Amino acid sequence: MTDNQGLVLDDVKIQLGDRLLVALSARVRRGETLTVMGPSGSGKSTLLAYLGGFLDPAFTASGSVRVDGVELTGLPAENRHAGILFQDPLLFPHLSVVDNIAIAIPETVRGRKQRRLLANAALEDAGLAGFGNRDPDTLSGGQKARVALQRVLLSQPCLLLLDEPFSKLDADLRDQTRKMVFGKARQVGLPVVLVTHDEDDARAANGQVHKVGQP
Repeated sequence: MTDNQGLVLDDVKIQLGDRLLVALSARVRRGETLTVMGPSGSGKSTLLAYLGGFLDPAFTASGSVRVDGVELTGLPAENRHAGILFQDPLLFPHLSVVDNIAIAIPETVRGRKQRRLLANAALEDAGLAGFGNRDPDTLSGGQKARVALQRVLLSQPCLLLLDEPFSKLDADLRDQTRKMVFGKARQVGLPVVLVTHDEDDARAANGQVHKVGQP
């Protein structure tokens, strides 16, 4: 692995007015996770918004964000190829389970048949073979989380941003979902930035930890 591979945050600073919320430099190699911890309102999700390219203009930010040597800060959000998982799986209620996944497949993959094949293969990989025609509202919380993860992975992201995606799951399901998400990130070689207030999330991520909002 060369020094250019993975995510590099160089002197990233985010402010709201005169208040400095985030000051961070870090390298996150492919398959590794940087965990950013802090209380609500400390700037954790604001950092993800800066990385993903959708920072609210009320904030000011500076610093370099590079993935595999490519500077992202000058690119619009749609060209940054950042995959994001939120607290809620955000499945589209008007689409079937398989179409919820297929919608994320890049336009370079042509033809409805090929896109459905890829989406169904992703469902099978997630242990959800045969669930494609189901209404997403009929899925359990864990099943929805698996669909959301496969949807993100099929979008071919260059990094994965996690905005407390385990916080609404019960304890057993939370542990299973952590293992699934971090395992997949390692398998496909994605650099990951996780924001959380949960120490168990940080332990499961097993990587660098940066704390924000400390007195």
